[in-house]
Amino acid sequence: MPVVLVPTERLPRWVANFVARHGPAALSVEHGALRGAADDGSTFVARLPFAFVYAGVPEVAAFLAAGEAPREWGVLLVRKGGFAVARLEGARMVEHKIGQRHVQGRTKAGGQSQQRFARRRDNQARQAYEAAADHAARILRPGRLVAGGDRPAVDEVLADPRLQGLVVVEPWLAVPDPRRAVLDQAIADARSIAVDVTNA
Repeated sequence: MPVVLVPTERLPRWVANFVARHGPAALSVEHGALRGAADDGSTFVARLPFAFVYAGVPEVAAFLAAGEAPREWGVLLVRKGGFAVARLEGARMVEHKIGQRHVQGRTKAGGQSQQRFARRRDNQARQAYEAAADHAARILRPGRLVAGGDRPAVDEVLADPRLQGLVVVEPWLAVPDPRRAVLDQAIADARSIAVDVTNA
């Protein structure tokens, strides 16, 4: 099964549902994660957000307490059509910027006309990435960053020397062109517990 993102407040219910389906689950701590092994052989491995490593007792409540959002962190989403950047303090968004840029679509024309379109697209994309880097440099602070969108586009933005203090952590967020609703969902996903389930 793919990894599922479970909002922290829903994890106790998620574990209770796992037990209801598979039987009592013995909890343990392995490799910085909380592991549950049920009577029927099914297992789950839950990892904290922000690349936090868990080394506490094998209990859901203690695990959740260790996964609280950092005092300051950021989100950066970049695609060819736009970007979103946000700075957060814990669960609260302090500042954000969402920008849309028009990047020319592909053309079916051939020859010189196709090359001209390709150059124009590249220039438009570069300008969009520069705008994203400018806003990221203004809004974000050094520390943990959850990123998503187009990997090459994000890499292009993060290549800006002003953003060297940012540390990209999992999960990588696959998102459509950033809008406010997309940014809000990305923030929720960034704070969620990543659970890998293996059904027997």
